[in-house]
Amino acid sequence: NLVLCSKGVPETLAAFGREAFLDEAGCKLVFYLHRVARGVSLSTTCLLSGFQAIKLCPSISRWMDLHIRFPKSIVLCCFLCWALHLVVNIYIVRYVTGPVNSKNKSMDKIYLYCSSPKPGRWLFSLMAVIYTLTDGLCLALMVWTSGSMVLVLHRHKQRVQHIRSSRLSPRTSHETRATHTILILVSMFVSFHALAAILSYLIIRLQNPSHWLRSISVLVASGFPT
Repeated sequence: NLVLCSKGVPETLAAFGREAFLDEAGCKLVFYLHRVARGVSLSTTCLLSGFQAIKLCPSISRWMDLHIRFPKSIVLCCFLCWALHLVVNIYIVRYVTGPVNSKNKSMDKIYLYCSSPKPGRWLFSLMAVIYTLTDGLCLALMVWTSGSMVLVLHRHKQRVQHIRSSRLSPRTSHETRATHTILILVSMFVSFHALAAILSYLIIRLQNPSHWLRSISVLVASGFPT
């Protein structure tokens, strides 16, 4: 909800022709909340998949010795996610400025309602490494834990298949429905976030990104939260 409100509402107002409706403090707050909310959404979705895998997969539970302690760790992990992204994205408070009072759209103005200068090479490289590591780690963990759950469900279905073979009902098994749900979730998760990261990189690196590219980037970034 925070991702959608912090990006969707300003973008909708800008799409209807409203410009410079935020002052400098408003621009900093909107961009900061959006980046923090996006990171927390990414991390907590990954954590949810990890906790489900720990609970469902006996091998992971025995290996990590977390099958008893992991419920107590959920609140701590969520708190650490918030703290991490609040600190990582603090540079936005200095980086984003208020709207440019000019009819001519300058090349450093990425959004219609706020402006932001092109980042320096050192800052860009540093943030690129941080975002690549955090996002890449979350995506990799999401794929690994989802794959582990799908494998466990498949093995369980094979073990109980002889019991269900005597049933007359042709309904889809619970394992199959759960597998489909997991695969849809992880496919949407990886696709939306990977594509959003690529589009964000292009917008930052291009000197004058087109309006269509910015709009598509906003749409893709809002896809998974929606």
